[in-house]
Amino acid sequence: VLALFKAPLWLFTLLVLGVALLAAKEYLDIAKATGFRPFRKLSYGFVVCIFLFVYATGEYHHRAWIPGYVSTAASLLLVASPFILLVAGARRDPLSQALPDVASSFLLLPYAGLSLASMVIVRADSNGALFLLFLMLLVWSGDIAAYYVGRAMGKHKLAPRISPGKTWEGAIASAIGAIVIAVLLFHYLRPAYFALKQMHLFPPTMAPDSFAPPRASISLINVIAFALCVNVAAQLGDLVESMLKRGGGVKDSGTLLPGHGGVLDRIDALLFAMPVGWFFYFAVLEKYFRGVSYVD
Repeated sequence: VLALFKAPLWLFTLLVLGVALLAAKEYLDIAKATGFRPFRKLSYGFVVCIFLFVYATGEYHHRAWIPGYVSTAASLLLVASPFILLVAGARRDPLSQALPDVASSFLLLPYAGLSLASMVIVRADSNGALFLLFLMLLVWSGDIAAYYVGRAMGKHKLAPRISPGKTWEGAIASAIGAIVIAVLLFHYLRPAYFALKQMHLFPPTMAPDSFAPPRASISLINVIAFALCVNVAAQLGDLVESMLKRGGGVKDSGTLLPGHGGVLDRIDALLFAMPVGWFFYFAVLEKYFRGVSYVD
């Protein structure tokens, strides 16, 4: 929470980049265990470039010409990255490995690169840190509801080939739990804002007065749609990571966190939920978080 609210944007970007690189390493290890030989150095380099671009966009958004150039550079990188990887694949022996190695390497960019980099873009916006806190609370609450309800009354397997422990009862409870928490969070959006303000939890690069109080009235249908979409995405992210691990024959993505596996095991749901949250924030919810000074 301190890093989310108090860290300067450059430090927050470095912290998230560190998580992204750790997740990238674990993903590439799983790819290797599956039988692929991903291009590690190129993959890491592309992830770092993505974060450099989004940081420049967030830090210098007040200078209109910089985000334009940065967005163009980022777009060119994403367009060029598969071609660069394909050229690198020409050195693979046997050549039958070139395509799967290139594909597994490129998949890392949207999976762990762009997904986590979108946190930096949201965090740079006014009250974006508050939205990110809400988003993570939704992901965590859905996960907790699925665990306890699934263990207590789960009978119908959700995806037995991928994750035998997950049930439809747990999945439904996860969605309901996320919706309930979202309704409560958005109902108390302004009190939460003022409580954080009294705790002086504002990014040091921005003056507290630049944060306008969030709006109090948010359409209930928007809140429910947001919570449901984020929850479904989070559950799919959990299943996808389980699929990758089962395909590679590994139990955990890593051993960095004793008793919890690797970084990828901890953020698998967030990797899918964050792009959905990013879309909802800039398409629907931004005006509520920017507050009364926002012009409709």
